[in-house]
Amino acid sequence: MSSSFNVHKASGYEQLMGRWSQKLALPFIDFAGVEDGDRIVDVGCGTGSLTFALAHSRRIQAIEAIDFSSVFVEEALRRNNDPRITIRQADACALPFETASFDRALALLVLHFIPEAKKAIGEMRRVTRPGGTVAAVVWDHLGGMAGMRMMIDTVAALSEAGRQLRSRYCFQPMIQPGEMKRAFIEGGLLDVEETQLMIRMNYENFDDYWGPIAAGEGPLGAFVGKLDGAERAQVDAAVRDAYEAGRPDGPRSFANVAWACRGRVP
Repeated sequence: MSSSFNVHKASGYEQLMGRWSQKLALPFIDFAGVEDGDRIVDVGCGTGSLTFALAHSRRIQAIEAIDFSSVFVEEALRRNNDPRITIRQADACALPFETASFDRALALLVLHFIPEAKKAIGEMRRVTRPGGTVAAVVWDHLGGMAGMRMMIDTVAALSEAGRQLRSRYCFQPMIQPGEMKRAFIEGGLLDVEETQLMIRMNYENFDDYWGPIAAGEGPLGAFVGKLDGAERAQVDAAVRDAYEAGRPDGPRSFANVAWACRGRVP
């Protein structure tokens, strides 16, 4: 499995997205219907936002967490002190578990970074018992991430490379309305439901917002990292201007919407 998400340092990811995925994990757990005693696989666990939220919010029997990135796996292992949690490096499109091993298969902010997302959904269904739940949540990059669209639209106004980035970013797999629901239904899941979950991303100042992107984290950081000196200076100044919006630098708050989908294994 390849992934379109790049990560250099776990700390950089935490500032870029981990702190927000922790907030999104709680409403997602409620939507997925997680119950005490469940055996759960966390597909694409990252640094453990969903894994540890599950362990703290419910009396889970066991959690198997996997991720394709060794950087994420190493950080999640470092943080873990719960004997119910097992963390390993693995491929979401070839899960290393027997059929019908879990009560629920969950994926927080990962399917839109998997080119073969439907294959990953099929694997989540395979390892979930009959009557169990498959559930996933992804950001609505096109219409639901005001803070990130601010940067994307700014660089798109500056160059053709920026416009190409916007096209890729806004139309990743599973992020269009109804797209994940259709994939769940086509994958043989029953009673499929899709909804929207919203959190707010609150930044202390421009450096808090821009720092991890400027350091090369995530798909936006990968774009910035390829710019030459003059292009980089232009982008830095333009994005700062967009963030400040004519007022002094300081706190800003952006609403962020995610698509969540769940289905029952027949």
